[in-house]
Amino acid sequence: MTFPRFNIEQSDSEFYTSQSGVALVGLAINRFTSLNSRVAKAAPCKGVATADVLRCYLGLLCQGKSDFEAIRPFFEDDAFFAAALGVNKVPSPETLRQRMDAVAEATMRIVDFCTVEFLKKAKAEFSTLETGHMPLDLDVFTQDNSNTKKEGASWTYRKFHGFAPIAAWLGLEGWCLEIEHRPGSQHAQEGFVPFLLRAIHKSRQLTEAPLLVRLDSAHDAMATLVALKQENVDFIVKWNPRGTDVPARAGEVFAHGKMIQQDKKGRIAIMTQTIERTYQDEDGEKQTIKLRRVLRATERYFEKDGTELLVPDIEIEGWWTSLSVAKDKVIELYKGHALCEQYHSELKSDMGLERLPSGKFATNTLVMHCAGLAYNILRAVGQVGLMSGKQRRRAKQRRRLKTVIQDLVYFAGRFIRHAHTLTLRFSRHAHDQYDAFSRTYRRFAYG
Repeated sequence: MTFPRFNIEQSDSEFYTSQSGVALVGLAINRFTSLNSRVAKAAPCKGVATADVLRCYLGLLCQGKSDFEAIRPFFEDDAFFAAALGVNKVPSPETLRQRMDAVAEATMRIVDFCTVEFLKKAKAEFSTLETGHMPLDLDVFTQDNSNTKKEGASWTYRKFHGFAPIAAWLGLEGWCLEIEHRPGSQHAQEGFVPFLLRAIHKSRQLTEAPLLVRLDSAHDAMATLVALKQENVDFIVKWNPRGTDVPARAGEVFAHGKMIQQDKKGRIAIMTQTIERTYQDEDGEKQTIKLRRVLRATERYFEKDGTELLVPDIEIEGWWTSLSVAKDKVIELYKGHALCEQYHSELKSDMGLERLPSGKFATNTLVMHCAGLAYNILRAVGQVGLMSGKQRRRAKQRRRLKTVIQDLVYFAGRFIRHAHTLTLRFSRHAHDQYDAFSRTYRRFAYG
């Protein structure tokens, strides 16, 4: 049996790239943010410009690479990468690491500013809930950096050594408003209220729709509830039943609440309470706020595998809310908060940020701010390129970042520099990808 054999050749002049989508990234950074001018003023430097260093690192993150060493192939042959990002020179891995260490404190707030600036200038679309509210979800997630001695890495609530940053996500698309890098041992509520206020302020710059802030039980604290009331935003905060007599409270719900399920497997009931809680304001004066709490009690007689329980399993859940909608609607609206886990997964897995690249806490803070901007760029690329035309799928708000990276960032093409013009030429077979890529490029370049 015979089979064809290929002649293997290498061109002396032609240049091909497997990362054509970096051109979209460069266009997004340079047209929709003021990163270059702001960084040039805040951190001027001889040699490779600091803005070039940051733009190159953003180019790596948008390929799903976070390690500084990943810049080496582009440093050794930077023809397309440099042109796509609009940089004068690509730094070496050593320069990238040293410069990120040196300018972390001076530039992290600039990158954070550009994260929201990009959403404004790129005219990102924000989808609301069926109630008309714009969801604003804030949540802590963990990064496993076990067996390292990185500054700030410590024991997390997930029972491994690492970090526990907190992020804010806006809209059904899950746009990233801000990420705050934190040591692994820091409690979720520590320093949370200032972060919450910043997220609300940024949200109001981007949308006029009423906000619905959704938080898990780690943020069930009087300071949080007071801040939400004072900011006049709607909210659903998971109630933390710490110190609660669960059987007694569940019995109260079963006795006075609405039974929504009752059969041989168990029973479920829900009820609403209006509770007055007191607190001390900044002047030490006692104040009172009224809060609505939805409670759900569950009593199970069987395990999930069908084994009958000797003693019924009783569970009590609750949600603080400012909404006046039906009890079951409050619970249904809160379920959307679980999408945060997918956003965290995309950030860590698809962008390669589970294990952070530096041993210095400040540098890793800058890395996480860059990740927020890169995340939004990839999300925008996916929204424009993969949410319309032949690429559109039904009943979806977004594309996973991994899909965006595979379909549009890692789109192979021929890079041509001729007569003072730059051209990307693609295969005649890649019709759908070409349509998505060209549509995105036109939108970013001229839209």
